[in-house]
Amino acid sequence: MKYTELHLHLDGSMRAQTLNDLAKDAGITLPKDIRFFSGMGLQEALLKFDSTVACLQRIDHLRRVAAEICEDAINYSVTNLEIRFAPQLHPIAPAEEVVDAVLDGIDGRAGLILCGLYGDSPTTLLSHVNIAKTRIGVVGIDLAGAPHLSHKWGIEDYADAYNKARQLGIGRTVHAGEGNRSPLEIRKAIELLHAQRIGHGTSLLEDFSVVELVIDRNVVIEACPTSNMQTGAIPTVSHHPLPKWLELGIQVCINSDNWLLSNIDPAEEYQRALSIPGMSTNLLDTCLETGINAVFTR
Repeated sequence: MKYTELHLHLDGSMRAQTLNDLAKDAGITLPKDIRFFSGMGLQEALLKFDSTVACLQRIDHLRRVAAEICEDAINYSVTNLEIRFAPQLHPIAPAEEVVDAVLDGIDGRAGLILCGLYGDSPTTLLSHVNIAKTRIGVVGIDLAGAPHLSHKWGIEDYADAYNKARQLGIGRTVHAGEGNRSPLEIRKAIELLHAQRIGHGTSLLEDFSVVELVIDRNVVIEACPTSNMQTGAIPTVSHHPLPKWLELGIQVCINSDNWLLSNIDPAEEYQRALSIPGMSTNLLDTCLETGINAVFTR
């Protein structure tokens, strides 16, 4: 079986042995258990990235991890791959050099998505768009992480960057409606940021007007069942709204989110999706086809 992976974080998907190697090189002591666990909550999950990002503060480390993810994708029978990361978390060189290192590792085998983070200055997202403008290998931008009341900037403040990306034909995805976050976040991502895809979106069914908007705009939901269970967005994988979304005509692709941190690979993720009550092999094939059609191209 062939798979698509359109929602995959570089700093959460490296090989376990590679993480140990990089930590040794950097003189970093890793926590005893780096992986996610069921019901841990989104904020605690995001803290796990502190350790992996700390091990990616060298250009050669970034290049290595990007290359190995592409190699692993081939072994996992992934035919359509997009990798995402936040260059601003790696201030070891100008952002352009950081991005180029990851592109060197990818070597044309995947698309690259540059992530802004909720709370970042809007200039960070604009910088990502400007970098993408001159690099065909950068296929999209993303807004990742989670909003917080302490943040100076809200989702609407990133509209200029996303509008510029739209004008340049750069793909646009947004982490929105994850866990207990309002579906209004999904609406803003679509109406203000012109998102073509939504990461997670687990609260979508709480507002049918947003469901209608997603369907009318042909927005694709990037479903990550295992990750959603681990962060507490859903109590168990069997509670994931995937089959309900498909029944309503929502376009969905299935993704692993983080191969290392979630301790998952594409085959396991797709099997878990198939185990959700109401799913079938035909619906799984629909998700696969959606993933193929939703790939960002430039």
